[in-house]
Amino acid sequence: MQDIHEITFLVQNNNQKKQELYECLFDNDDSIGYNAAWVMTHFSSGENVWLYDKQDELIDALLVCEHPGKRRLILSLLFRQPLHHPPRIDLLDFCLERMISKRELPGVQSLCMKLAYELCRLTPELLQELKTILEMMEHDLVPAIRTVRKNILKAMPKGKSLQS
Repeated sequence: MQDIHEITFLVQNNNQKKQELYECLFDNDDSIGYNAAWVMTHFSSGENVWLYDKQDELIDALLVCEHPGKRRLILSLLFRQPLHHPPRIDLLDFCLERMISKRELPGVQSLCMKLAYELCRLTPELLQELKTILEMMEHDLVPAIRTVRKNILKAMPKGKSLQS
């Protein structure tokens, strides 16, 4: 954790250093990409704004990511950003598929559920489709997924964002 704090301090207010760290995310060595993503999840909210312009690149990386831990971290980075509306359909499809996948880590499933809600929140037809999927998911859920599901269903009638 000390190393992460040191790295975030070094890249703070330095776009060139942030870019170098960001490029590590795409390294062929998954452990380098994972570690870079891990550090970026510790950016302050002010430093995280720097990633907003890179949303499409992060989504593209997520869609092809084979490393489950790195996938979870990229989802975390995306969840901290204001998402484009209308949503990217490939991201929405990815989230809808992965949130119900028994092969995914609970952290990935939870973040996919939250992102799917944020992507659907402003479009009534999509929101209704998501609600139907969530209602069908009630059986055999681990406690973390059950809680996220419950919180989303509770937020839906109010149209409240989970990101605030």
